[in-house]
Amino acid sequence: MTAPIYVKPFVKRQKNDAADAEAIVEAASRPNMRFVSIKTEKQQGRGALFRTRELLIRQRTQMVNALRAHLAEFGTIVPMGIRNVKRLAEHIENPENALPDSIREVGMAYLGQIGGLTQRIGELEASIKAEAKHSGVSHQLQTIPGIGPITAMAVEAFAPEMGCFDRGRNFSAWLGLVPKQHSTGGKQILGRTSRMGQKDIRRLLTIGAMSVIKVAVTKGVPESSWLGRMLIRKPRMVVAIALANKMARMIWAMLTKGEDYRDPMAETVA
Repeated sequence: MTAPIYVKPFVKRQKNDAADAEAIVEAASRPNMRFVSIKTEKQQGRGALFRTRELLIRQRTQMVNALRAHLAEFGTIVPMGIRNVKRLAEHIENPENALPDSIREVGMAYLGQIGGLTQRIGELEASIKAEAKHSGVSHQLQTIPGIGPITAMAVEAFAPEMGCFDRGRNFSAWLGLVPKQHSTGGKQILGRTSRMGQKDIRRLLTIGAMSVIKVAVTKGVPESSWLGRMLIRKPRMVVAIALANKMARMIWAMLTKGEDYRDPMAETVA
C-alpha cells in the first residue's frame, strides 16, 4: 500500500475518484516510492487492544482532572496523577469537610467511573502481558533496559517486519525519533525530532528511556559511559529522546540479526 501523504502531490487540481486513482498509479510507479506494509489479522487484534487501553486511560485522566477541578472550587487542592485518587476519595468521604451534598454525590459518581475504568485497563494490560509470555520476540526485546511487556508487544503489533528497513536509523526515522532536516547548499541543519511516525511505539520507548534515566540518576552511572556523558551535558528530556533513538536501533539490530541484548558496560568491564 502507498501512504496517502506520498500520493497527494500527484493529485492534479480537483479531487475526485479518477484523479485519485491516477495519482495512486503514478505514485506507485515511482522507483523510490515507499510503501506501507499490510498488517496481519493478529497484528490488528493486538493493535485494537493497545488503542482501547489508550482510550480508557485518556478517559480516566479526564475524569480525574474533572473531579480535581470540581473540588478545587471548594478549596480542596490535590496534585495531578492517578496515584492521588485515594486522596480525592478521602476528601469526599470525610464528613468533616464542608462540601455540599451535591458535590459529594457527583464525586462518588466520578470515583465509581474511575474505579471501573481502572479495572478495565488492568484487564487489558493483563491480556497484553499474557500474550507477551508466549512470544519469543517479546522475551528477546524485554532484555533491553527500559522495555517491558507492553512496549515489546507494541513493537509486534504496530511495527512491520524489520527486514523492510535497511538499517536501524531507518526504523528510528519511521518512529519519528530522528531530527528534522532543513539542509541546503551542502550545509546540514538539524532541528527537533520529526514526530512523523508511529506514535505508540515512540511514546512507549520514550517512557522507558525516562525510567532508565531515573534509575541511572538515583543509583549512579559511570561518567565515562554514553549515558553519563549525556546527562552531564544535556537536559533529561533531550537525553531520553536520544536514548529512545538508541533503543529503536537496538530493536532493529536484535530482530534482524537474531541476537540477544548485550550490555556495553558489562563488555567494557570484562
